Amino acid sequence: MLISGRGSNLQALIDAVAAGTLNAEITIVIANKADAAGLERARAAGIETMILDHRGYASRDDYDAAVATELRNRGVSLVCLAGFMRLIGPRLLDAFPNAILNIHPSLLPAFPGVNAQTQALDHGVKISGATVHLVTGELDGGPIVVQSSVPVRDDDTADLLSARILIEEHRLYPEAVRIILDGRWRLEGRRLIRSPA
Repeated sequence: MLISGRGSNLQALIDAVAAGTLNAEITIVIANKADAAGLERARAAGIETMILDHRGYASRDDYDAAVATELRNRGVSLVCLAGFMRLIGPRLLDAFPNAILNIHPSLLPAFPGVNAQTQALDHGVKISGATVHLVTGELDGGPIVVQSSVPVRDDDTADLLSARILIEEHRLYPEAVRIILDGRWRLEGRRLIRSPA
């Protein structure tokens, strides 16, 4: 897992693994910021942690190559971004083709990038939500794995809407990881199609 901040979606995955509802192992949590609160969540769960500060690398490619090496050295098969505030470049994408997941607080393709909840409110939408998608070179533009809608209330603020979307994020992320690890899916263009059980 790659994080930059508090790691609440990391915690949702830790909890799902501990509860036995997600058959997976979180091998390592890598943060690009030493003060990322999610590192403590990982340590408390007995998960290896590492800080790789992107500022210590000459280029994005160098940083992505270092991250890819650490992940591969531990036999990681699926990379989950949980509030990782860095764009993923070709070196990491090529190392894990169709095996990097991200969660985003909107119903993509609406409102990609930062401040999605504020964008939703500014546009006056009546429904927002959360999306888990495969990561590609396009910002928040990869094939969608799962989505969930969240009504936007007339009295919403960005914080209130964010809190309700976060509840759905915590539910969706373990579901998306299960789908990808199950392997019964294929891509048709931009569409992720699940095979019958």
